[in-house]
Amino acid sequence: MNQEEKTHIEEEIVEVLKTVYDPEIPVDVWNLGMIYKIDVKDDYCVDVDMTLTAPNCPAADYIVGDVKTKIESIGKIKEANINLVFEPIWDYSMMSEEARVELGFD
Repeated sequence: MNQEEKTHIEEEIVEVLKTVYDPEIPVDVWNLGMIYKIDVKDDYCVDVDMTLTAPNCPAADYIVGDVKTKIESIGKIKEANINLVFEPIWDYSMMSEEARVELGFD
């Protein structure tokens, strides 16, 4: 896979991540800053490091499952490996400006 194709796939992944929501927050996981890393491999497998807004989030399984399902729905993607991480700890500064406005932080 060349760099142009990799970049295109990463952009597609970001677009589908913008459709994944924590059921308790009206902002998607991308704009919340919950996605720390997207690594598209040459074999079309994807590794994603993501976090939650709280370690004991009751919707964790749902959110992680939704991220995996939506990434794997992208053409050519063979598998998405979702790594739930808590370093660094998520905080409000990780949100996009759009998310901060939506949630009334700005």
